[in-house]
Amino acid sequence: MMDKRFTKVMGLGVFLTVLAMPMMAFAQEGAATGATASWELGAAKALAAGFAMAVSAFSAAYAQAKIGAAGAGTLAERPEVAIWVITLQALPEVIVLLGFVSAIMINSAG
Repeated sequence: MMDKRFTKVMGLGVFLTVLAMPMMAFAQEGAATGATASWELGAAKALAAGFAMAVSAFSAAYAQAKIGAAGAGTLAERPEVAIWVITLQALPEVIVLLGFVSAIMINSAG
């Protein structure tokens, strides 16, 4: 029960991060005026990019932990499915790559 709830909360967090952080960075860009606002904009972009990367990395780590535990049990019973377990273990890395790409997009905006 707790695992499903945690998964839903993490999924919602990733979804909101992907949607909200770039919007905040672009909104700050339009309101920026003067030298003081430029460093504040850079700091906001850096924080948004770091948060996007951190959430995606923690989400991928959680997914890999669950897949790894299930994969170890599956390999003990059915060693012929090793290629599937390896493939499923590598898939959460896409989440990290997407977080990295969104972090780069946030930092390079405007």
